[in-house]
Amino acid sequence: MDLRVFERRRKELMNHMSEGVAILPTAPVRNRNRDVDYPFRPDSDFYYLTHFPEPEAVAVLVPGREHGEYILFCREKNPEKEIWEGRRAGLEGARSLYGADDAFPIADIDEILPGLLENREKVFYSIGRYAEFDARMMRWVNEVRGKARTGVHAPGEFVDLNHILHEMRLIKDAEEIRLMRRAAKISAAAHRRAMHSCRPGLHEYEIEAELLYEFRRGGSEFPAYPPIVGGGANGCILHYTENGAELRDGELLLIDAGAELDGYAADITRTFPVNGRYSGEQRAIYEIVLAAQRAAIDQVKPGRHWNEPHDNAVRILTQGLKDLGLLSGDVDAHIEKGDYKRFYMHRTGHWLGMDVHDVGDYKVEDAWRLLEPGMVLTVEPGLYIAEGSDIPERFWNTGIRIEDDVLVTREGNEVLSRDAPKSVDEIEALMREGAARGRAQVSVGR
Repeated sequence: MDLRVFERRRKELMNHMSEGVAILPTAPVRNRNRDVDYPFRPDSDFYYLTHFPEPEAVAVLVPGREHGEYILFCREKNPEKEIWEGRRAGLEGARSLYGADDAFPIADIDEILPGLLENREKVFYSIGRYAEFDARMMRWVNEVRGKARTGVHAPGEFVDLNHILHEMRLIKDAEEIRLMRRAAKISAAAHRRAMHSCRPGLHEYEIEAELLYEFRRGGSEFPAYPPIVGGGANGCILHYTENGAELRDGELLLIDAGAELDGYAADITRTFPVNGRYSGEQRAIYEIVLAAQRAAIDQVKPGRHWNEPHDNAVRILTQGLKDLGLLSGDVDAHIEKGDYKRFYMHRTGHWLGMDVHDVGDYKVEDAWRLLEPGMVLTVEPGLYIAEGSDIPERFWNTGIRIEDDVLVTREGNEVLSRDAPKSVDEIEALMREGAARGRAQVSVGR
């Protein structure tokens, strides 16, 4: 990773700060149970500016500081602990490997950081994210306030760092786009593997295992979020993560899963038949959702506003529900009353980046934000038809969502996740190939 990328980001942030000081802690280590912690993942804002991967670290930006504007508090080298817990960059590594102008032991932060606040007008900090760190911050400020009689003054204003930093993160630079393309490519390969492997009698967790294998094989350290692998009725549960049921002949399987690569997320959903062939009803509903997604993606281009993809998807889904006989009457009236929400209860997308539901405002001064080159969003319409006394039984337990990751470009858009098959013919062909290979392996085994 080119350190100049992070230096440019820090410089851009400091250009908004004048005489302030910015303080960014990384995420705390979280305990899972007894002596076991959850795998550590740095805070996204912190990582965006530093690329420093270790826990117990705080970045401080002090514009105009004589001895360097970027200070990193981190763990010191410790040979004994490194035998047990892994290598540490240490203070020298913080400077040579991660571009810090100055580095201090994290154990000394209570002694050093208050001095960095002295005679600064503002503190740029994200209050409320980490309660324990908030308390430490107030102690440091109060310590500086206690020096008023010596002529030292404390910062008089806290400025929410989120507004500035999240606007920066909303527009992806070339390095971020490169990583997101790669994360999407790894994720698409995992979805293809799942289609290739699926057959009746397997369990949802077995397909999840295929996804996770392909993520790791592609170089991803973590899934971007817990994978959703829902067969049949489970596909109608929007955030289903139990992933334990047996996959049955004649049902659909909805998979919402994406890899994370160096902090950047992919987010892809595909829905396909467990037995490799869509029934007539399944295909009819699937084609409605696919048409809605394509119409929504067509609206992803510079100058369009955030809600236009959603509006287009809703109209096609509502018309489709009417064509299926699940709604009757005037389409505009159904849209106005929100009748479609019984079957489509979520939005058509969200920002995507370092967080799977990434930062950035959707409205600016109460108006939908206009799309700009460098923004990345998901486009994910769906229809979820559960059991109901007024629903024909042939439609029951049909949950279908199709989701892609879309980059806004100067010319229009780029579908980053295009390698994941989504037409009926593509999916069925891939699944036939997988079934044939499975039969061949069984024959050889005999």
